[in-house]
This record gives sequence, C-alpha cells and structure tokens, in this order.
Amino acid sequence: MSDHDPQQERLVDEVKAGPGGAMTDEVGVITGDLTIATSLLPDGRAAITIQYTDADEWYTLTGSPVSLPPAGLAALHEQVLERVRRGGGAEAPR
Repeated sequence: MSDHDPQQERLVDEVKAGPGGAMTDEVGVITGDLTIATSLLPDGRAAITIQYTDADEWYTLTGSPVSLPPAGLAALHEQVLERVRRGGGAEAPR
C-alpha cells in the first residue's frame, strides 16, 4: 500500500506495564495490559496516548507531547514501550 502520509503517522502497540505502571495526566497511574499510540503532530512533535487494552478511553502519557528525536517516530515509540515495560510511573521521554 502506498498511501502512507507521513503527516498522519501513528504507531500503536500493546505492552504489559511493569511494577508501578505508567503515569497519565487524566487519571494518574495505570497498570496491566496497555495499548500505547505514538502519533506525529503537525508541529513536528509527537503525542503519546495510552489506554487499557480494549478500553474506549485514551489518556495522555505524562510529559506528552514531546519533541521528535533525530532517530524518528519509531525510535521514540520503542523508547516509550520500554519505559512502560519497566514501570515506575513511566512518563514520556524528555
């Protein structure tokens, strides 16, 4: 498929949060099986949202949005997944 629009890039993965979970702006720490979405914003930053897997509500990962690193959106997404796997009230990378 070649209708890839880099302005709408969004990566989504499921992850099991480590002890202490992930910190959200709206509801504090969430734990367990989570889904994380890292989306490119029009201003070049990235928004990171998180939800309980299969839930309807999405929450903002504390610290989001963030500047896009030189390595790109995929590298940022992997960094976020690793932080949430470690837990400890994981926040977006600064």
